[in-house]
Amino acid sequence: MHLTSSPAIWYAARASGVAAYIVLSVVVAVGITMGGKAQSRRWPRFAVEDVHRFGGLLVGSLVVVHVGAIAMDAFLPFSIGQLIVPFAARYRPLWTGLGIFAAELLLALAITNHYRKRMPHRWWRLAHYANFAVWSLASLHGIFAGTDRSAAWLAVLYGACISVVLALTAWRITGGTMRPGRILVAGAAGVVVLPVILLGPLRKSPIPWDAARVSEHLTGEVIRNGTQLKEIVSFVGQAQAPQKLLVRADLLVSPQSLEATSLQLEYLPSGDICRGRVTRVGMTSFGGICTLPNGQRRVVDAGWVPGETGVAGTISLHA
Repeated sequence: MHLTSSPAIWYAARASGVAAYIVLSVVVAVGITMGGKAQSRRWPRFAVEDVHRFGGLLVGSLVVVHVGAIAMDAFLPFSIGQLIVPFAARYRPLWTGLGIFAAELLLALAITNHYRKRMPHRWWRLAHYANFAVWSLASLHGIFAGTDRSAAWLAVLYGACISVVLALTAWRITGGTMRPGRILVAGAAGVVVLPVILLGPLRKSPIPWDAARVSEHLTGEVIRNGTQLKEIVSFVGQAQAPQKLLVRADLLVSPQSLEATSLQLEYLPSGDICRGRVTRVGMTSFGGICTLPNGQRRVVDAGWVPGETGVAGTISLHA
């Protein structure tokens, strides 16, 4: 299900995902510091529950926006089933599946919290520990499935969230006896080490924005409509690397000449459309020129061979 390739939807999907992870990390960190002995000394139980309730609602709302935006976006089209069933998606199935599983576990915890007064407190408390599992799965999902994970600012953000939660967890396990200085040192080390790993061994090249050069296999279909004197050929296809590119060329051909044509390329995730005209048509090929909204020009050459269910070939672009 994908309704649009608007860059606003793409930004909404990314921003809501990052925001949900930040709020989730804050909720987990607050839960660690305010639970157990710390809670009895400083904070009443209702304050802890109110913090978690509000934080959980905010996280859930951001996750809904994140999933909804992904469902509408055409850059990485997901079906409804792929958004519900973990590990069913084609895009990084393991890491995407962990994110889906984390969202569904969060929903289960929300239902548990709603009925907590009808449950034994011990059971509810054991279920509450699953928040840490949700955070762990969300961390893996964001780091390995996110498209911006190699951005320096996001690598530092992941490092800060993970370091804070792990340092506070160590403090909680030791019964609050861990010295504050050691907690700060451990947290600071994590803030440095994790970004170095993400920007080094785990670095992923960012998706080009309206790539000037594309040379890649092309898949699509040719729709013919006309007579022997004139023929309209609509070629619709897409290339995948170095970024997703949707191609449409409407060719009006007569035996004597190329009469009128149009050419359109749509880059994803930017949503920018390169519009122009076809300047050359062969039996199974065409060439053309189009211009982006910023005035940049692209020269296009494409060729294909018929297949059982469509056509396959190559496309190349250069400025």
